[in-house]
Amino acid sequence: MSDQKAVLRRDGFTFKQFFVAHDRCAMKVGTDGTLLGAWVPVVNVKSVLDIGTGSGLLALMLAQRTADDVTIEAVELDPVAAEQAAENAKGCRWASRINVHCADIREWAQQATQRYSLIVSNPPFFEQGSSCASPERAQARYTTTLDHQALLSSAEQLIAEEGFFCVIMPETAGTAFSELAKSQGWHVRYRTDVADNETRLPHRVMLALSPTGGEYYSDRLVIRGPDQTYSEGYCSLTQDFYLFM
Repeated sequence: MSDQKAVLRRDGFTFKQFFVAHDRCAMKVGTDGTLLGAWVPVVNVKSVLDIGTGSGLLALMLAQRTADDVTIEAVELDPVAAEQAAENAKGCRWASRINVHCADIREWAQQATQRYSLIVSNPPFFEQGSSCASPERAQARYTTTLDHQALLSSAEQLIAEEGFFCVIMPETAGTAFSELAKSQGWHVRYRTDVADNETRLPHRVMLALSPTGGEYYSDRLVIRGPDQTYSEGYCSLTQDFYLFM
């Protein structure tokens, strides 16, 4: 998105209330993570877990959106990315609330004693394909190191009874993910399909799953209007974060 060039640098991305360095992370700050961080429901959230935090973007966004007594745990497998996420957390105004752990979420879940009212993940969603520029980027993109079955199982061990587990994925992968989740006892409570504009089919889907049943809400978010400016819905969702809004 060309409007973001003023705030996007090679070493990171400047938001209204924080800066995210990402030059040592395989996956850079992008629209997917920002959409998810702005979208997830935070009403009555008491504790947050970010699985595969990368640069720490989601952890910082949710620190901005939640009360001062909400703690945020961020888990990252890649030690270099985990180190950068910890530095980003240390440099923000919510440093005392964010803890970054370098660990495999499957092992970390086995040892955790806390249940979280909100779990978020911008997870790997591609099956193994063409080679990546680095093993770290392959790990972040492909489901070979954390498949969706393992992700759901880890979240199941860590979610509070009334909590939400939220992800963003390509539309096809997200639909398959929701069906897999339902087969394991999860309930899809919120779904937002994301399209570039009104004439395009959705290319992303955001899901909020819960172990507890309840009302189901679905909607559609269009990023740009007919004149190629950002839509009212997109601006309303992200205006607390982007400098250009």
